[in-house]
Parts: sequence; C-alpha cells; structure tokens
Amino acid sequence: MKDIDKYNKTDVLIVGGGPAGLAAAIRLKYEKPELEVCVIEKGQELGNHNLSGAVLEVMALHQLLDDVRPGWMESNKAKEVLANKIEKDSITFLLGKSLSFNIFFMIKIANMLGLSLGQMMHIDDYSVSISRLTRWLGEIASELGAEVLKGFAAEDVIFNDVKGVVTGVKLIDQGLDKEGNKQPNYLAGEIVKADFVVLAEGCDGLLTENLVGKAGLERKSDQLYSVSVKELIKVNPDQYEKFTPGRVVHAMGYPLWRPVIGPAMFGGGIIYAGMKDHLSVGIIVGADWKYHDFNPQDALVRFKEHRFVEQYIKGGTVVEAGAKMIPEGGYYAIPRDPVSGSIGIGNCIIAGDSAGFVNMLKIKGLHNAIISGTKAAKAIASSISEPNEAAKQYTKLIDNSSVDKEMMSGRNYRQTIAKLGPLFGLPISVLGNLLPKFKVEKDYEVMTKAKYRFKCKHRFDKDTFTAVAATEHREDQPSHLIIIDKNICVEKCAAKFERPCITFCPAGVYETISDEVKAANPSNCLHCKTCQRKCPFDNIRWTVPEGGGGPRYQRM
Repeated sequence: MKDIDKYNKTDVLIVGGGPAGLAAAIRLKYEKPELEVCVIEKGQELGNHNLSGAVLEVMALHQLLDDVRPGWMESNKAKEVLANKIEKDSITFLLGKSLSFNIFFMIKIANMLGLSLGQMMHIDDYSVSISRLTRWLGEIASELGAEVLKGFAAEDVIFNDVKGVVTGVKLIDQGLDKEGNKQPNYLAGEIVKADFVVLAEGCDGLLTENLVGKAGLERKSDQLYSVSVKELIKVNPDQYEKFTPGRVVHAMGYPLWRPVIGPAMFGGGIIYAGMKDHLSVGIIVGADWKYHDFNPQDALVRFKEHRFVEQYIKGGTVVEAGAKMIPEGGYYAIPRDPVSGSIGIGNCIIAGDSAGFVNMLKIKGLHNAIISGTKAAKAIASSISEPNEAAKQYTKLIDNSSVDKEMMSGRNYRQTIAKLGPLFGLPISVLGNLLPKFKVEKDYEVMTKAKYRFKCKHRFDKDTFTAVAATEHREDQPSHLIIIDKNICVEKCAAKFERPCITFCPAGVYETISDEVKAANPSNCLHCKTCQRKCPFDNIRWTVPEGGGGPRYQRM
C-alpha cells in the first residue's frame, strides 16, 4: 500500500473506485489535468468489491471516453471487456418447477406502444464483468495522472455545518485488536482534506448515509433495496453454445412468486453469457420479502434446479460467487438538499449507486453510474472558483441528462409493486407516471411469521459460497458488524421471527451462541449490507472494516 500521508490534502477526493468514481477521475484529469485527483478504494484491488449482472449500455462509455481516448473501442482491453454483445434477449416466465414461456414479445409490444415496460430490452447492449470493467477504467485513470489508492477505507465525512461543506473524510484506524486495544502496528486513521469530494461508494454507502444525517439531506421516499446473489459457472462447451453466446435471459415467476398459492416477492433470475464456457447465473430479490425464513440463496438453488435453467448448467462448476444489494427506490429515493435540491451539498457530490441511480425498469444502473461520474467531473471543472456551487452544478447537469429522464420514467415502478405485489403491481405498473406515489414500508418493517413455500430441504452451503467469493479480513480486528441491543434479539426477534439474520446473511456471519445472536464470523462478510437493511428491528449496523478486507472478486 502506498503512503497516504502526502495525500492528506488534495484538490479532489473521490471515495470509491467503482465505475462512477473512476469515471469522475478520468473525466476530471481530461478536463482539468492540473488538478490533483485522488481516488480511495477500500478493496485490496480494483474490482474486488464490484459485482453486478451486468448489462451495459455502451453509450455511457462513449460519453466518457470518446474525447479522452479516441478509437478506444479498438483497443485490446476494450475488446476484452466488451467481448459479449447482446444479440438475443429473452424475458422468460417460469411456471412451477418445469414450465417456461418466453414473453419477450410482450416487452416488444410495450416498447412499440411507448409503455414504460418497453425499457427492458437489451439488444445491442453488452454483458460484462464489472470487476474487469472497473480494473480497466482504473488503468485509464492512472495513466491520465489520477492517484488511485487501494486498500484505504473511510469511516466518516468531516462536515462543516456552518459553511455547509465537506472538508474531508476520516480513514479508519488500523492495528486494533478485537477489544479495540492498540497493537504495536497501530496506525491512526488520517483525515484526508479536499476542496471537492465525490461520494461514489456504491449501494448504501456508509459516508453517504453519514452525510445524509449530518447535512439534513432528504428523500421523498425511503430507499428500497434488492439483494442479489450470483454465481459464475463453468459449463461444458456444448452447453455454452446451446445457451448462445451473446444472449441474456431475465426470468420472473418461480421461485419468487406464483399466482394465488405461492410466495409473492419482487425480483427474478438472470443468466448471462460470460467469458468462454462460463455463464453468470443469479437471483435478484426485493428486500421487502415478508418470509422470516427466506434466504435468497435458497431461491437461487430453486432457480438453478428449474428445467429451463438446468439444461445449461447441469454438471457445471461454480468458480466464483458473491452477493450485493441494489438500490431500487428510484427517483424519489435520491438524497437531496431540501433547500437547493442538489444531490449532495456544497462541494460534495453523490454519484452512482450511492445516489441510487438504478433504473429498475431497465434492470440496469451501470450506465447511469458512469454518466453520473462524468457529470460530477464536469460540475467540479466548472466550479473551481466557487467550490460550494459544485453540487448545484452537478444536479443541473443530471437534471438535463438521460439519467434524470430514466429515473423520472420509472419513478413509481418499484413502489407500485411493493404496494400491490408482483401479480397485480407488475401489469398495473405499465401505467407508469399516471399512477400516484405510493407510500410504502421500509424493507425491514414488512417481515412476518409467514414461511417461504419453496424452502430447500438441505441447508445452503454458505461456507463454499464464501470460499469462492475469496473473502477475507484480518481476524484480530474489532468486528465491523454491530448488534445495537442484544436484548431485542433475545426478547423480541427470537420469539417472533426465529433470528432471521442467521438465515438470510449470505456469508453465514451470524450464529446463536449460548442463546445469544452474535456476529460470530465477521471475517466472512461480503460487504453486501443486507443485515443492516433487513433486520426486522433495525438492530444491526454495518461499519467499515480495515482497508483491504472483504471479497476479492475477479470476474463478477
């Protein structure tokens, strides 16, 4: 790791080395090469903490790179990252354990009629490894002169509430033992100061949420989330060719919802062609599920067992796996300054998934993340003499971009389904913006005693799942997962919901020890933050561990 000392003051500090943060760094070094731009990333390497579907609308890269790297699409790296152009798109309804129907024609009709559901088409997009995309963008940023520091985790924003600006961020202390005592290698977390700060931490960003509280930013609707679990499966060449390279499948129905007698959860399955002889298979589930014994990994198993899916992956080997949350509350869940309406405040900009720029009508957010990073750079470049205007300038650029248009088009989509359920909410959602803004409960408030009907007979092998995610943390450090009130776990949660965190945590972090729920295995954590948003009593907090910890995705 490089020494952070010389970067304790920089012109622009970008928190998060994902697509949004790196897009901001690239564009800034192009627009204003004289600016010192520093990106801090908590992962050991770029791409280690990036997981997504991922379907990319390449126009976002054109907006970012056409000026910066003319002819970039002809480079070997671009051809590697964009190797799978989507030529065949399937929207499949799974009925029961064996029946399937391609309903893509309905999406085509919706598109021709100008209905909101028509946005679900993916032809001519690219299915990509977001880990590889991130590493490539990081190389470009570094070549342009941005300093990209890996393995540095920030725990807080330094906010001056008098001036309404962020003066810097506080890095986490390192070298503490489990009890918080200083070890011989103790290193106090630096405060890194900056004239401009971009928060691009991804979904449910720790610093972003701290800023929301400190600066009084507001959302018109609570953020909603989905939980995504994904596996990269090596299959035999015949299966890969049978699936068809250049194809994506988005599935709905079984095992997440079923008319009348089945469960009722928002979400569905995905199958994408990856690198040669590899398929990405995953399940995305709205975190507003009501079943106390539900685990998204069980749904993934059921999805993989369906006859339609099994034909492509039977006998395959899972070579990488992971989990993450997706922000899907849409337009009304974007945090804004209540006075100016800016997405951020003063000199501090919120970009990408941290802002919530995911369009669930498209089941995409990657292109919006890159565009928002580009807009953040342009806003900063135009605000050099007036740093406190950066967030306002950024918001103007976003409001006049395709990002705002998309977010507005789907502004009632997710809330409609949350209110009415997928069976009725999905077809009614085609009315789009004619619908009212439904007020819905927070994800953690909806849990009931109901049980998931398609629960697997055998316990999901979370140890193997965690192993192929290659997650690790320094064992002898304070736990970054905090149970606020242990009495709630014993007196309320155990009796009513049978300790659901033990079930839904994808990494098996939580266990019952001497009748007490504990974050017994924090070193297994995948940084998905599901526990923080799904504990039915809002009793768990995710705090950042030492830099370099967490999953180490390579091809996700």
